[in-house]
Amino acid sequence: MEVYLPIAEVNVNILLILFLSFLVGLLSGLFGVGGGFLMTPFLIFMGIPPIYAVPNEANNILATSVSGSLTYWFKNNLDYKMGFVIVIGGVIGTFIGIFTFSYFKEIGKINIVISLAYMYVLAIVGTLMLIEGVGEIERKRKKIVIKKKLHQHYWIHGLPLRMRFNKSKLYESAFTPIILGFIVGFVAAIMGVGGAFLLVPAMIYIIGMPTKLVPGTSLFVTIFITAIVTILHAFNYHSIDLILVITLILGSILGVQVGQKIGQYLDGSQLKASLALLLLVVGIAMAYNTFIKNGDSTFNGVQYIKSEIGTFSKFILDLSIDFPIAYGLLSIILAITLGVIGSFIRKILSDNKTKLKQLAGL
Repeated sequence: MEVYLPIAEVNVNILLILFLSFLVGLLSGLFGVGGGFLMTPFLIFMGIPPIYAVPNEANNILATSVSGSLTYWFKNNLDYKMGFVIVIGGVIGTFIGIFTFSYFKEIGKINIVISLAYMYVLAIVGTLMLIEGVGEIERKRKKIVIKKKLHQHYWIHGLPLRMRFNKSKLYESAFTPIILGFIVGFVAAIMGVGGAFLLVPAMIYIIGMPTKLVPGTSLFVTIFITAIVTILHAFNYHSIDLILVITLILGSILGVQVGQKIGQYLDGSQLKASLALLLLVVGIAMAYNTFIKNGDSTFNGVQYIKSEIGTFSKFILDLSIDFPIAYGLLSIILAITLGVIGSFIRKILSDNKTKLKQLAGL
């Protein structure tokens, strides 16, 4: 089913995007990480230019982060104070990331920069995860138990401006979460990811937060960073396509819920190794697409041919150009609304399931 995206100016198979977003959402639910570093390359492979793939996936991550963080909020597993301090650094990093994005766009190198960033990040993260995953599988097979210190002290903990985070039971320099937020914000602006693959391990091993508070706090931070990324891209580049965003959000939210359920019954070490292999495969595909695959009038094999714009598509295009800030806010509100709806539907279904179990036990 071919649909014309008025902002990206390409024809895409909307059902394929819906399926891929569901699949990536399912993987996100299974592995407990954001799917931006998978979905953005998939969009690029389908012919959507990186300059459009990045912000639209960021908008999608906003929706899934809202849905996920509400789930942890219901369980009271979220450190707001720590989250807001990380967001301070995230805002600064996001703005600098946007300036960097603008520079490479102006010199005509932004597409290659995004592709290279994904290629290297996926290769590094995938390799590290594969080593760790295989190591865990081997230790389980040999029944080896290794005790590790949860929180080691580094130079960053000796910085001034120490604060007390009562929820996480920590007392350390505020610069630790601020610097972490800065890095995540910068990466999110360039790559259109939520940064969970960097944020989660850093919150555990560098900041030293209790593991149960990490996922919810990470998602809470991602809400603000991706919202800023979305509105800045909408204002500066008019690159948010509501047709694409809605499709991505619907598939992802459904996939995440299914993935979280399935993940409860699978082995974590094997899942980590499987995800690592997937990341490496996508990284290799990005390298092939960047350095080997060529074409003058195409991008990833898709012709840039403008289709006749319908009434709704023309309305979206005009709105994005004439009122970029309002358009960006609209896309953010849409993502938050769908994320909230998805979270409450899951809560209602979970509560009803619990009640049915209680009635069955009577």
